[in-house]
Amino acid sequence: MTETNSELKICIFCGARPNFMKVAPIIRIIKRKQNEGRDGRNIAYSLVYAGSETDPTLEDSLFEDLQIPRPDVYLGVECENLNELTGQVMSKFELYLQQNNTHAVVVVDDLASTMAAAIVAKKQGIALAHIAAGTRSFDINMPKEINRLVIDGLSDVLFTAGLSNNSIANKEGAELSRVYMVGNILIDNIRFNRERMGNLSLANIASVSNLHLKPKQYLMFTLNRKVLMNDKANLERMLKAMLEAAGNMPIVAPLRENAAQIVRSLDAAKHPNLCIVRPLGYLEFSYLLSNAAGIVTDSGNVAEEATFTNVPCATLNSYTEHIETVKQGTNVLVGEDAQKLHAAVSDMVGGKWKTATIPDRWDGRSAERIVQTLVDLVK
Repeated sequence: MTETNSELKICIFCGARPNFMKVAPIIRIIKRKQNEGRDGRNIAYSLVYAGSETDPTLEDSLFEDLQIPRPDVYLGVECENLNELTGQVMSKFELYLQQNNTHAVVVVDDLASTMAAAIVAKKQGIALAHIAAGTRSFDINMPKEINRLVIDGLSDVLFTAGLSNNSIANKEGAELSRVYMVGNILIDNIRFNRERMGNLSLANIASVSNLHLKPKQYLMFTLNRKVLMNDKANLERMLKAMLEAAGNMPIVAPLRENAAQIVRSLDAAKHPNLCIVRPLGYLEFSYLLSNAAGIVTDSGNVAEEATFTNVPCATLNSYTEHIETVKQGTNVLVGEDAQKLHAAVSDMVGGKWKTATIPDRWDGRSAERIVQTLVDLVK
């Protein structure tokens, strides 16, 4: 724990790679306040990661792009079984908290490891703050839905991205005084990196430079959900529908190893316009997305970024944690339906997408609101 005459000691907990995008703005704000010699002088933080230091998803470029240091502590938990993972995180995180004086634990999203950290923090009598609170699928058969209910129920402070999340939290019994609509913290990173992205071009991103892409003349495709990858027959139908609707427009697919192997095993992957490339760094991915004619994804984070950058987005899911991306933003839910996907991609290519606006408080200042709230509330 880095201390500078600190009175408020915050533990920021991350369970997987996507969590770092949501805590990075908080770390940058704390460091900025410390350097400026105001407010932040009384804050110290420690970044704790559930996984190991050798986790291949935590490439050096991730931390360089986010402009934050690597975790201070690695719990070293590596297992597929969610119950086993939960138990290991609880055991190791409890030991960490017993050895490190902590006033508040900040957790993100809805992973099993996040739920484990939340339970331990409360058992230790430590204030718990949840970023991206109030998100629901309303499907109790989903493990993440159980995690969300537990984490929100335990949290002393619930930081939400929008009014719909506030409403959910309040309906489930959270007191108004515990719920703070701070906006979408992912937007903080986009604003922060806007100038740095100005130094990029489609020609100097190594993994796509040979594709000779032109702005707004290509689509993007990402795939992560296991339920989609496990149903190869339907995935084949969806890929064929997407490629047919795209016509001559190339589709760039930055896929991680498992997803890339599954897609390559399908006949549709032989289509010349489907360009599977290695995973991109955070900054490169954001640049590629902001210049695309549209994106097909199963990632809620990507859909949120697409809304802010006004890029048409078709999400391969029947629900979204942030309905603002659909009601106000560029996002359209097509589920796992090949026909709906075909129609959406046809609209993307034809420039017939809906008019969108940016949701309230998606302004790049969410981390400032979060840090100030913690300073005011946690004694």
